[in-house]
Amino acid sequence: MLVCGASLLTVMVLLGIFAPIIWGEQADALTADIRQGSSAEHLLGTDALGRDILLRTLVATRLTLLMAAGATAIAVLIGILLGAGVVLAGRFVRGAGARAIDLLVSYPPIIIALAVTAIFTPGVGSVVVAIGLAFCPQFARLTNTLANSVSTRQYVVVSRLLGTSRTKLLQRHVLPNIAAPVLVLTSVGFATSIVSLSGLSFLGLGVQQPEYDWGALLAAGLRDLSVNPVESLGPALAILLTGLGAGLFGDGLAKYWEPRQSVRPPRINRSRGKQLTAPLTAVASDGEREVVASLRELQVSAGDAPLVRGVSLDIAAGEVVGLVGESGSGKSVTAMALARLLSPSLSWSADRLRIAGTDMHRSDVPAPTRLATDLGVVFQDPSSCFNPALHIGTQLTEVLRVHKGVSRKAAAKLAVDRLREVRVSSPEARMHQYPHELSGGMRQRAMIAMALLSEPRLLVADEPTTALDVTVQADVLRLLHQINTERGTAMLLISHDINVVSALCDRVCVMYAGRIVEEVPVADLRAGRVHHPYTKALLAASPGEDADRVTAPLKPLAGRPPKPGEVGNACSFAPRCPLAMPRCLEEDPVLLPDPDGGQAACHAVDHELAVAR
Repeated sequence: MLVCGASLLTVMVLLGIFAPIIWGEQADALTADIRQGSSAEHLLGTDALGRDILLRTLVATRLTLLMAAGATAIAVLIGILLGAGVVLAGRFVRGAGARAIDLLVSYPPIIIALAVTAIFTPGVGSVVVAIGLAFCPQFARLTNTLANSVSTRQYVVVSRLLGTSRTKLLQRHVLPNIAAPVLVLTSVGFATSIVSLSGLSFLGLGVQQPEYDWGALLAAGLRDLSVNPVESLGPALAILLTGLGAGLFGDGLAKYWEPRQSVRPPRINRSRGKQLTAPLTAVASDGEREVVASLRELQVSAGDAPLVRGVSLDIAAGEVVGLVGESGSGKSVTAMALARLLSPSLSWSADRLRIAGTDMHRSDVPAPTRLATDLGVVFQDPSSCFNPALHIGTQLTEVLRVHKGVSRKAAAKLAVDRLREVRVSSPEARMHQYPHELSGGMRQRAMIAMALLSEPRLLVADEPTTALDVTVQADVLRLLHQINTERGTAMLLISHDINVVSALCDRVCVMYAGRIVEEVPVADLRAGRVHHPYTKALLAASPGEDADRVTAPLKPLAGRPPKPGEVGNACSFAPRCPLAMPRCLEEDPVLLPDPDGGQAACHAVDHELAVAR
């Protein structure tokens, strides 16, 4: 398609360049051969002034193509800026702008073009502007829809948070990922512009005498249809072939442009990856460890619906803390709030949010450099966190180049070293590959390498093994454990699998309905020494490694977690709890210490401890 379309367009462009030079005078020459039919001397006959129709069709190519290109450029430029600019603007502008674009799309383009040409004097300039403005809403609508989809991806959210300007976001992350469908629409818009321009000229609202385009020639040919039927054939074929060439070229270019459809073989060096190298930092074995992350009374809500309710958490240097719970319990929202990566549609507050000594609890965005260097994030789905239009190496080295001032060559060397450390095969070759050319496990490793490049004090891993198969899951968990023990990196691990956190963490926080309902040392969790009925239910629903849990049948949890809007002042777990008391339906329990060194928020547990005392 690309070759055929490019060939047709090349022929038309060459005609547009050379036809007026070669045949310009002949095309305008008046002769006595008025309204002659097709002959050897005049293949398409002559018009009412004896001018050769074929030569005039060829000469009209230049003006027609220039007008169509100008109208398409206006439509593309204004449409893309409008559609993408609305997405990158504030929340109010985004909503109002989208509705305005919908309103503009509802008007037929030809009506808008007729209105513009009626206001201004008909001519080349006015008709080009009219057609360009008429097709702007189509490009704005497509760009707005695609940019909305791209803007929610993790790599765009992180880039925006790290201080990337809106212009850079548009240029680097949004436009490359919407280029393919926009190219297709551009080719269609170019072909449609030729038809629309010709239609306006046909109606007398476009090109005015003595200038002429294909539309003006077509109108003259239809007027003389009974005298010379072939007179209209030339401009009609020219419009058809140009539109066909533009369509084929756009479809072919979209496939060529789209890296995920590329069939180029990857450049792979079959050398084996090395193990992790010597640690950069060591964990102090004696004395009290430094608190790397401190969170107090975190509240997150979506409108009036609370998603996280009063979560408090401390993570010490070298410590791995797990957050576990069912889907919708608020684990990821808590982690993203800690990383300052919450969606703009959510509102949040905290009495304290401190990471590596930096106070981040204020409403203003903290310094991008501190966020980029003190904090690393490993997301659940690696495919949504890498920009599919950029090479892996470009994305791995961005933080080092932008926030640490490392040269491109030095940053690339460090990135290769990190890829090798996390056991990515052929790291030099991977640097030049697109994300889709890596397997799921390799993408997850590359994401871990990217998070480690800035040597963060805290690593947030949001369900890093969910999208992977069992063997790769185990390998990634071993890798995270090795990073923690050898580098001394503090970690917050989010998972819905209680066995995953018990295998990797030092301390586990169990979340339910936006609250931490129990905090337990991992040794007690493995031994089943837990107090909250919800934690007990999670253990009963999960296969374990000890003899009692291996032989015991699994018991699924009855009921479902409450929706955010359903949470009231009572205990949120009471409808599913076998130990629920009347007090549970009236008062939400608070976290209180238990005899084993943990904490639990349960009235039944408080009652049992009071009786024991």
